[in-house]
Amino acid sequence: MRLFLVLLFSLKFLFAFGFVNSAKPTIVPVEKAYKVTAKQEGDEAILRLQMADKVYVYKKYLKLSLNGKEVQLPLPKPMKIHGEEVYEGNLTLRIPLPKAPKVVAKLSFQGCNEAGICYPPQTRTFTFHPAIKKTATQPKSAAQPVSESQSIANTLRHKSLAVILATFFGFGLLLALTPCIFPMIPILSSLIVGAKNMNTKKAFFYSLVYVLAMSVTYTIAGVLAGLFGANLQAALQNPVVITLFALIFVALAFSMFGFYEIGLPASWQTAIAKRSDAAGSKGGLIGVAIMGFLSALIVGPCVAPPLAGALIYIGQTGDALMGGLALFAMSLGMGAPLLLVGVGAGKFMPKPGGWMEAVSKVFGVVMLGLAIWMLERILPSGVTMFLWGALFVGSAVYLRALEPISEGAHWWHYFKKSLGIILLIYGVFVLIGAFKGASTPLKPFGWQGGASQSAQPKRALFQKIDSLKELQQILATPGKPVLVDVTAKWCASCKELEENTFSDPRVQKKLAQFRALRLDMSDNSASDKEFLRHFGLYGPPAILFFDANGKEIRSLRIIGYKDPKSFLQILNQAYRSAQ
Repeated sequence: MRLFLVLLFSLKFLFAFGFVNSAKPTIVPVEKAYKVTAKQEGDEAILRLQMADKVYVYKKYLKLSLNGKEVQLPLPKPMKIHGEEVYEGNLTLRIPLPKAPKVVAKLSFQGCNEAGICYPPQTRTFTFHPAIKKTATQPKSAAQPVSESQSIANTLRHKSLAVILATFFGFGLLLALTPCIFPMIPILSSLIVGAKNMNTKKAFFYSLVYVLAMSVTYTIAGVLAGLFGANLQAALQNPVVITLFALIFVALAFSMFGFYEIGLPASWQTAIAKRSDAAGSKGGLIGVAIMGFLSALIVGPCVAPPLAGALIYIGQTGDALMGGLALFAMSLGMGAPLLLVGVGAGKFMPKPGGWMEAVSKVFGVVMLGLAIWMLERILPSGVTMFLWGALFVGSAVYLRALEPISEGAHWWHYFKKSLGIILLIYGVFVLIGAFKGASTPLKPFGWQGGASQSAQPKRALFQKIDSLKELQQILATPGKPVLVDVTAKWCASCKELEENTFSDPRVQKKLAQFRALRLDMSDNSASDKEFLRHFGLYGPPAILFFDANGKEIRSLRIIGYKDPKSFLQILNQAYRSAQ
């Protein structure tokens, strides 16, 4: 009897203080608990699972089959209830459809509510026609391809680990041929040439440390970008950071000119020498690793389809391990040619002598060039043109282009003087071009096809926009199909697009059929970040296409550089799809 009274009193206490809810929980029927809708965008199916309040679905029971074949779902990170992985609220899934006239999709799921009531397993069936265009007047004979970045993200989902690593290593080798990776070559070469007692084995070890430091840094930065949706490069492109790193290159240049020597304290070098045989190597392996770290952050590649695909996969699935391994394999592929450069620099170097001082000074000039190349991102073109001209003229003076050659001099002195005169003349041309408004030292007088003459057609082709809201206002007005070029001054691949692709007369003629817009996100402003988040982009270069009704043709989205021929093919396909 006493036990009964104690239990009764305890229950009254819990009800009185709200620890137990006396109200009867609201139980919604399964038809209202789960609402599933589906629509087709190009060759993608978008499934939305909307759940009622306090209703959830188990991750392990979420299954999707296309034409009877189960596919892996791009699920976000789940939450946990009673130790089980579940999803609440709304769940949106983008599913690439196979190339077939008809695709039957079956979505199966099962879940419960927080009142402890579990619903029976559910199945919803939808039919899609990815290979048939939705307009009745102009049927389409072939399905549009999935965008490159999304296709690469699908590779991560469906392929084995060995295939993924081999594929991304190959992507890295291709990225090594882009302009983004070229600045790393003189940096690594200068580290090897500047080291003492260099041999082939030591050169390979230096190169390996440089590449591994670059790979680890780029992988970590890429994983963080995928998880948090940050722009991989823009965070380090503010003027203060760029100026700081440009000064580092200037300091390295003056060190190579012999004004001072950059190195760790003698006690540190002695300790490092015992482990890595790095005595007298201007900082040894630590300095090499630091330069690899800086190279990955500052002169690493712009966003390209392989990188974007890995970041999309990480962002959609939360699987940072698989995405990170893919990025690491890609980084190693990017660094493989650097290993060859390093070994070559160590193997074919002649015996130490006075020539090493001359080579160090050459690399000092290269370092100054890298500093100017970085400052181009934040300085007016006229200022950077003046700096390039001053660098060429200064190099000519150092080669004694203005001094007479003594009688009976060696042929090498004549060659050096000839090179100095050429640099002097070219430097003067660049200085003149700086005052005439030229923007690139490659074409200082703005000759045909140069910057000054081609700038006006490019401005006429692209209308500048500053925000997502401005784009949405334009898309709300039916008319021509719309193209949006996402670019930045610090993006090397964007410059390549500008100089090679957008300057092509065939491309310009076809672009006239579009309403061509351009978003310059050099400042990485809040509106720029909002634009990237809205479209799931990770940085420039990116080109988006919209049909005449303002709907994005997602399957034709371009990430990275395209040559004029490939870009023209995509333009033609976009124009046909937009009709």
